[in-house]
Amino acid sequence: MIKIVSSIEKLDEAAQEVLHYAGAYKTFLFFGDMGAGKTTLIKAICKSLGVNSAVSSPTFSLVNEYEHPGGLLYHFDCYRLKTPTEALDFGIEEYLSSDSYCFIEWPEKLGDFLPTTYLKVSISHQEDPQKRYIQLEKIG
Repeated sequence: MIKIVSSIEKLDEAAQEVLHYAGAYKTFLFFGDMGAGKTTLIKAICKSLGVNSAVSSPTFSLVNEYEHPGGLLYHFDCYRLKTPTEALDFGIEEYLSSDSYCFIEWPEKLGDFLPTTYLKVSISHQEDPQKRYIQLEKIG
């Protein structure tokens, strides 16, 4: 599925479509260049799930935890990982087996520790700097 978001005003609608497409999938891996809008989309998805606290990038903490009406939600930013085994140090396996939503930015840094079942969310922008292309694919 490919969704084109033509403006920031349409982001909440896109977030709801992502959740609808995901169905029972709770682990989302976000792929895209720096500045593509991964964190911005995650903020909109969190809002759609009922997260009331401010959502921010966990660049320095590696993982942020949020409450929503269905339980806990985890937002990871793996950009600063130097090796995939560093993910084990912060307990990536426990988070992924928690049956909570897990949103992972820069998942390619996880190497062999990627989950086997997830929603792949690829975000890109081409000719129009305001427009984003969101491609969704269920893996596993």
